[in-house]
Amino acid sequence: MRVIAGTLKGRRLEAPKGEQVRPTLDRVRESLFNILAPRIVGVNFLDLYAGSGANGIEALSRGAARCTFVDNGALALRALGNNLDNTGLAAKARVRRLSLPEGLARLAEAQERYDLVFADPPYGLDVHERLLTSIKELGLLADQGLIVLEHATSMALPESVGPCERVRQARYGHTTLSLYT
Repeated sequence: MRVIAGTLKGRRLEAPKGEQVRPTLDRVRESLFNILAPRIVGVNFLDLYAGSGANGIEALSRGAARCTFVDNGALALRALGNNLDNTGLAAKARVRRLSLPEGLARLAEAQERYDLVFADPPYGLDVHERLLTSIKELGLLADQGLIVLEHATSMALPESVGPCERVRQARYGHTTLSLYT
């Protein structure tokens, strides 16, 4: 696993061991950030179910101002910490150990808003609609913000969920990215 583009292009990242984490494939991450390219510079990025942190690190490498990484797994958090240290990005990062989606309320307590939210829950965990609703209702999404959900292509997500509307969907084999405002 590596950083695809930006100031850290080509930098190798550590992936947590075990089957608990399923890193976003490089080709899917590259496609995601090609979609996000016009809006990445200077943003506040939220990486939910962060795992190794590859998506948030990619955002920082491409010009995001800061990133909050959220995960609950000890192995994932260890790999994430190592990756932030090895890339020199720790000063632009905040790492939170929270169980999701319940932990979103804890994030909201800080009254920080995010321009881009990326969530990649474990496949088979049906929390996507709760995530969308909670992110919006808790005020975590900035005006003009975007939520990106990575999920199995076999999981059909609705065009609208509560206050969220899907604006784009991109399929890459068994993986789909659904973008909501």
